[in-house]
This record gives sequence, C-alpha cells and structure tokens, in this order.
Amino acid sequence: MPPHCDSLDGPVVTAARLALAAGDIDLVLPYVPEDGEAEVRAVFETTLPVRRLGDDAREVADRLFFETVVRVHREGEGAPYTGLKPAGLGFGPVIPLAERAVETGSPDEVAELLTTVLHDELARRLAEVRRLAADRERSVTDARGYVEAMLGFQVYCHHLFQAMQAPAHEHAGAGHSHG
Repeated sequence: MPPHCDSLDGPVVTAARLALAAGDIDLVLPYVPEDGEAEVRAVFETTLPVRRLGDDAREVADRLFFETVVRVHREGEGAPYTGLKPAGLGFGPVIPLAERAVETGSPDEVAELLTTVLHDELARRLAEVRRLAADRERSVTDARGYVEAMLGFQVYCHHLFQAMQAPAHEHAGAGHSHG
C-alpha cells in the first residue's frame, strides 16, 4: 500500500485519534492484527493518563500511540514500518478515488482513471516496441534493443494481470490479508 496508512492523516492514525478522543480502544483495533492487539491495548492504557498531564505530555503520548498502532498495523501486513509520515502528502489520484468508491459503493471513477492510465501506458510502451522493431534488422545491438522492449512489454502486461488478480495488502510473509 502507498504510505497512506503511515501518514498522520491516514486511516490508521485517524482511527487512533478517534479512539483516544472517545477513550475507546475498539475504534482502532480493526486496523491491527489479532496478535498485535495486546501491545496496542497496553500502550493505549498508558497513554490515556499521560494525556491528562498537559499539552506537551499529550503530544508525546499521542505520538507514541500513533507510532505503535501504525507499526503493528504494518507488521500485520508483512510490511516494514518506516516511521510516521507527515499529513498532507500527495498519494496520487487513486487513493482519494478509492476512498470515495468505498463511501459511495461505486467503482466507476476508479475504473475510469485506471483504464485511462492503463491504456496510455500500454500505448506508450507498445509504440516504443514498434519503433525499435523497424530497425531490428540493422544490427545485433538494434535487435537486442527491440527484444528487450518487446519482452519488457510482455512482462509488464503479465505483472499487471497478476496485480489485478492479487489479494489486497499482498506482501512477502504477510500475516493477514484484506480482501
């Protein structure tokens, strides 16, 4: 997944903020795997009283809780934790459209964007293959350039197909899968 779940305005930290505000750990637990629940609960229980000690203490305690929840979430995906990312990072056009699709129940906007991008990228890559094909008889070097582009196009198509068939959050050694 893009660093969306690692950001201070991503869904994991948003759920963690809601849990702290409501004093209800259950609001964030869906974002962590079952085997990480005890750690998240323990940090939550130590965070709540520290938050009452003032603004500075609240900021440090909240940060620790956010880091813990995101780290445990990422571990559950089988992905590395590389720290919290600042809010407001651009995640490209797909994440906001995917979020809207979840809200509306319609995949149409996501499908339209992905179809357009896919078509344009395939056309660009295929045009390069065809350009190199015109000169492939000139030399072995030219033939190698063509073969590299032609095989690259085929492998690219294969990888796209595999990605389209893969479960969500597929990481090497993933502890759980969504979707």
